[in-house]
Amino acid sequence: QVQLVESGGGLVQAGDSLRLSCASSGLIFSSYSMGWFRQAPGKEREFVGSISWSGGRTDYSDSVKGRFTIYRDNAKNTVYLQMDSLKAEDTAVYYCVARYRFSIKSSSDVNYWGQGTQVTVSS
Repeated sequence: QVQLVESGGGLVQAGDSLRLSCASSGLIFSSYSMGWFRQAPGKEREFVGSISWSGGRTDYSDSVKGRFTIYRDNAKNTVYLQMDSLKAEDTAVYYCVARYRFSIKSSSDVNYWGQGTQVTVSS
């Protein structure tokens, strides 16, 4: 059974940093592209960023590019989302996702979803 478990969410102030972690089990982690989506209240779920199975390629949405960084540790079966210069509009539930081999650009690409972790940024 595949599990993606996010942690690290919380309440921070605008301008602060936060790092989310996603620990995986039940899959061959090094064979999966990993990514993050988020959903704010009353809004659709949106792509945040992704990292290839090798870690050699990352992609980001325009709204977070230059502020967020995704990286992975295949030895620990964990992917991270480093969020810097947080803004109030980054407030959302953040979901960790996985897709076998291929890149992640939309929710329809995703094979597995985590349960999500809340990030709240106060202005």
